[in-house]
Amino acid sequence: VQLQASGGGLVQPGGSLRLSCAAPGSIFSDNGMGWYRQAPGKQRELVAGITSDDYTSYAYSVKGRFAISRDNAKNTVYLQMNSLKPEDTAVYYCNQWPARFGLWGQGTLVTVSS
Repeated sequence: VQLQASGGGLVQPGGSLRLSCAAPGSIFSDNGMGWYRQAPGKQRELVAGITSDDYTSYAYSVKGRFAISRDNAKNTVYLQMNSLKPEDTAVYYCNQWPARFGLWGQGTLVTVSS
């Protein structure tokens, strides 16, 4: 199973996007879920994580701008991204938190540019 993220696109600096990722219940339920990103020429990094009881953690670079949430009824995790900056440009992926190797999908491209 590969987790598919959606909701990316081209946005101007200062704009907002909301990413979504639906997962099978066996992967979602009772597990932490995370959003990760990989910018060109850089390693993939954790952006935000949320535990099954809604504890959240954020990378310092996105704290105060991004918000991770989960809908347990829909087995879906979201990433609300506000005040986007050009340096947020990357392919965004969802996975469990901590990540499981076999769950990486294609990701969704977020481009922040004027």
